[in-house]
Amino acid sequence: MCGIVGYVGQRDGLDVVLSGLRRLEYRGYDSAGVALPSAGRIEWRKKAGKIANLEAAIEANPLPSGQVAIGHTRWATHGAPTDQNSHPHVADRVAIVHNGIIENHDQLREELPGVEFSSETDSEVAAHLLRRELDGGADLLAAMRTVVGRLEGAFTLVAVDAQDPERIVAARRNSPLVVGVGEGEYFLASDVAAFIAYTRDAVELGQDQIVELTRGGVSVTTFDGAPAETKEFHVDWDLEAAQKQGYDWYMRKEIFEQPRAVADTLLGRLNERGELILDEIRISPETLRRIDKIVIVACGTAFYAGLVAKYAIEHWTRIPCEVEVASEFRYRDPIIDPMTLVVTISQSGETADTLMAIRHAREQGAKVIAICNTNGATIPRESDAVIYTHAGPEIGVASTKGFTTQLVACYLLGLYLAQVRGMKYGDEIAALLRELERMPEAIQGMLDNQQQVLDLAREFVNEPSVLFLGRHVGYPVALEGALKLKELAYIHAEGFAAGELKHGPIALIREDLPVFVVVPPRGRDQLRDKVVSNIAEVRARGAKTIVLAEADDEEARAAAAVFIELPKLSTLLQPVAAIIPLQLFACELATVQGHDVDQPRNLAKSVTVE
Repeated sequence: MCGIVGYVGQRDGLDVVLSGLRRLEYRGYDSAGVALPSAGRIEWRKKAGKIANLEAAIEANPLPSGQVAIGHTRWATHGAPTDQNSHPHVADRVAIVHNGIIENHDQLREELPGVEFSSETDSEVAAHLLRRELDGGADLLAAMRTVVGRLEGAFTLVAVDAQDPERIVAARRNSPLVVGVGEGEYFLASDVAAFIAYTRDAVELGQDQIVELTRGGVSVTTFDGAPAETKEFHVDWDLEAAQKQGYDWYMRKEIFEQPRAVADTLLGRLNERGELILDEIRISPETLRRIDKIVIVACGTAFYAGLVAKYAIEHWTRIPCEVEVASEFRYRDPIIDPMTLVVTISQSGETADTLMAIRHAREQGAKVIAICNTNGATIPRESDAVIYTHAGPEIGVASTKGFTTQLVACYLLGLYLAQVRGMKYGDEIAALLRELERMPEAIQGMLDNQQQVLDLAREFVNEPSVLFLGRHVGYPVALEGALKLKELAYIHAEGFAAGELKHGPIALIREDLPVFVVVPPRGRDQLRDKVVSNIAEVRARGAKTIVLAEADDEEARAAAAVFIELPKLSTLLQPVAAIIPLQLFACELATVQGHDVDQPRNLAKSVTVE
């Protein structure tokens, strides 16, 4: 949600910032703008709509060259997506860009009598507060320190001063910001993707820290002005990994990257004795053996990965496991104590609701393990331990490889807990790990047979509604399949537990309604038989049943109008393969409908405000 880019160095600052904003488009936005200090004044351009609108405005009314610049892509919160509400916001000599929400902006506006505001945003108040401090004799760093002490809420705030044109100052609280370090040049961004073309060396910014960038280097202090410790890291992917490589959409490319992403997530997990090792788990085995409850907290697609994890973790460890929507977690007064293990799942590592849930859990004394794809993000930094998914950059807003690698990470965590607690023998764990290691091949098989799914999507291009059914771990797969259609095709799509069909949802069944059904492997015969009966029920009412089941399941094939073959897998591991055709279906349906698959309307990749 929103994107920030800043640059200080020897290059053309405008070019660097615009290229960075383009690489942050995947985060979701509805306007864009840039600002730079030049000849004692702030020069700026901003436009609602895509970055192309901003570039057209700059071409029509060029900006001066400069080697210090800031830029922003906005996802509207306070105020509609208009030119006036776009960032940057300029108050005479100072320009700011802002991510997050300033909760006390109304009270702060009352402290600025006579100031004429040009936007409806909460952000603009920060620009005027900074200008007041600068006009009173403070330098930009001191002004920023004073202003952030007055702000309530979540924010990343970046500012330039026309009378101090060689400097950028930024502050961070509950909103992502990372520093890129090059040779005599420095970058600020919401995401390393913005500057990966220039440098892969970065510095993590901690909570409530202010960073000052000049050509002479980077200085980081706390909001109180004390020197702050920083942590450097190296990004292990390059610009090529974030480009489309011939695919029509980033999302389609990322669907096809899943065999590699899953394989990378599994790398190095066994030692020479055949034991599962998770080097990132910095919680002692003794502590993990005392855990008596696990709570998984996540949002959206990650929440559905957590639902699959519940089945696996409870089965393997016999520890009670709950799954919570992060936005509801801390507001319902959950029962959390030092014997609770909280597992958070977030692709970006910056999801605001999940981050707040972590802080609440730790206040109650719980240990927290994060499952995350982003090195240096806030959530893994504030957790006791982390399992990185190593999926590489995921640019498409609708998560694909993020989901499958989160599933694999959840399996690894469940098996590790079973190993530590002595709930499974070593050979049992090794057998499951060997099956997981065959998963990339299973996924690739699904991708190699994509044409059947693509043809199906074209057949249903005008269909207003699609239903998904599943039982056991197939139920979260049904939920995720429905979510993908909602996100991308903007049609009614619902996922149901198949056993609940006769408790209401069967009323939705009509002639030719597409109904996807995920059938459990034949090893779960009783459960499988019940799902096959569900298929017969909906087909008897005229629905078109699209059945996902093992290739040799002839009963399921006979009940299907369309049969999609799944590889033979253990029941708990089936979701990693079963989700692939549903991802392909949603991507292709949205494509033939003419939608922007990578940037669905109203959505942002990383939701960084509650």
